Amino acid sequence: MAMVVGVRFTQNGKIYDFDPGALQLLPGDKVMVETARGIECGEVARANREMKEPREDMKPVLRRATPEDLARAEQNAKKAREAMRICQERIIAHNLEMKLVDAEYAFDNSKITFNFTAEGRVDFRNLVKDLASTLHTRIELHQIGVRDEAKKLGGIGICGQPFCCSRFLKEFQPVSIKMAKEQGLSLNPTKISGSCGRLMCCLKYEQDVYEELNKLSPKIGATVTTPEGRGVVTDRSVLTGKVKVRMEDGQNTSVAEFHRDELNRPAREEKPAEEPVKPAEKPAEKPAEKPAKAPQPKQTQNHPAEKPTGKAHHRPHHHRPRNKRQG
Repeated sequence: MAMVVGVRFTQNGKIYDFDPGALQLLPGDKVMVETARGIECGEVARANREMKEPREDMKPVLRRATPEDLARAEQNAKKAREAMRICQERIIAHNLEMKLVDAEYAFDNSKITFNFTAEGRVDFRNLVKDLASTLHTRIELHQIGVRDEAKKLGGIGICGQPFCCSRFLKEFQPVSIKMAKEQGLSLNPTKISGSCGRLMCCLKYEQDVYEELNKLSPKIGATVTTPEGRGVVTDRSVLTGKVKVRMEDGQNTSVAEFHRDELNRPAREEKPAEEPVKPAEKPAEKPAEKPAKAPQPKQTQNHPAEKPTGKAHHRPHHHRPRNKRQG
């Protein structure tokens, strides 16, 4: 277990964890910490607390801010406002299409950072050279988005409250037009967009609740069963649970209102039960036929051959009787 403390450098800015060492700090205390940009003056946002697995690269809190440190921080803020004025004049002189948002001096005055917005990429190399020769310090220009601009500048939203991003939001959450559809809001961009021109961050706050209630409520156009019969959903209020149903009563149609708990789940159109398809019967197999024998040549009926006896057989010769000469 290790002790950590949360510190932020701008009002409502992101909170970073630091190692407090032996210091016991409370929210609102000014401290000097070591950062990747050098030594900075910050304000404690979260008091000392234990963390099971602190980051290995966590920077330390050097000391509590002294009156000299606070005076120097105030002086840097005044110099940043003067640098803003000079930078704005140079932007106009160079005819660059960019909007300057703010400027911030490093605590040791080693550099000054300008944040700006623009619709596309801007070639500000000549501007940097001009500012460096005037301010005699290192110059950095960072292009940020319109949501970051609104967070830095602040303002009043259409709800009459200060911007959520500049008041309590630490990080921006992704917001989509699908959220406005699921919450039943008008898709008019002027009604669902914030002062920054993007979809309002507050659409994300109740999205999980709407997703759960949408699962419980029947969809518009669904056929449902009510205590008065079957009907079609024509309108619904997800938050109150009220559902308007057009009743199917022959030729007469009427619209009645019910609570979603009184309705059954959206009924599907009933289809006549189909008879189970019987598997096709295989034709009875015929017994295998014996292959037909090849026709054999007919044999002529012969007399049984006589067995040889070893004796030569001669045909009998009929001898005519010789006529004896008379006399």
